[in-house]
Amino acid sequence: MSAPAYRVERLAFAYPRAADGENGWALRDLTFEIARGEIVGLIGPNGSGKSSLLKLLAKLLTPRGGAVHMGGRSLAELSHMEIARTVALVPQHQPQLFPFTVAEMVLMGRFPHHRTRGDLVGFAWETSEDLRVAEEAMAVMDVTRLAGRSIDDVSGGERQRALIARALAQTPDILLLDEPTAHLDLHHQRDICEALRRLNAERGVTVVLVSHDLNLASQYCDRLMLLHEGALVRLGPPAQVLEAGLIESVYNCRVLVDRHPLSGVPRVTLPGRDA
Repeated sequence: MSAPAYRVERLAFAYPRAADGENGWALRDLTFEIARGEIVGLIGPNGSGKSSLLKLLAKLLTPRGGAVHMGGRSLAELSHMEIARTVALVPQHQPQLFPFTVAEMVLMGRFPHHRTRGDLVGFAWETSEDLRVAEEAMAVMDVTRLAGRSIDDVSGGERQRALIARALAQTPDILLLDEPTAHLDLHHQRDICEALRRLNAERGVTVVLVSHDLNLASQYCDRLMLLHEGALVRLGPPAQVLEAGLIESVYNCRVLVDRHPLSGVPRVTLPGRDA
């Protein structure tokens, strides 16, 4: 039996102490597994630790306690380059220092696959394989027509799709996305979610995504992980997590939960003004 994509044991993380001397704990005592080929949605209120957890899974942050194993190996023992050949991360905010074109941005995703010489990466010109993979990733994310445009001159939604294309160009086994549909219209929200589903079905890519859209997460994720104040409240299929009483207690507001008329998955809405 193959090792899970991630096995997390008693994971804890805190940011540096605040001015008042209190620890900025973001996550406490998280234990869970994510199977290979799963799509898992991280949900919860603002400040619940979702983005911090995603960065810990990518080894961009160092735990204060516990352990993260990826594919049966301790994440702490893997180099960042080894991780980059397996894991691609699309952060929520990505500062852009230089006016690269969209095509140049996407090609950066091929960097972890360049040949290495000892501890140094060979800065070789892109190969025909690099170009092929980048073009395919741009086509999947519908940004091919923007290839020659500066990343500074495209809309927020187009920029987001280019960043996801860069992640796809890494040809990862695991894809971590922080609010991947933010700034996107309904058409491209659907396209990105369908693209993630295809990658999952056709290539077996494991997907972990943060989303504030509970209905989108319910529609496209196999399981949901509900976080609150740095703790894991519940992990399971959408029907087990999106229960009205549980959502109301975590988000501190009234909600209505019914079933989508076509897919049958749970659907969360706010009550009307007079309810």
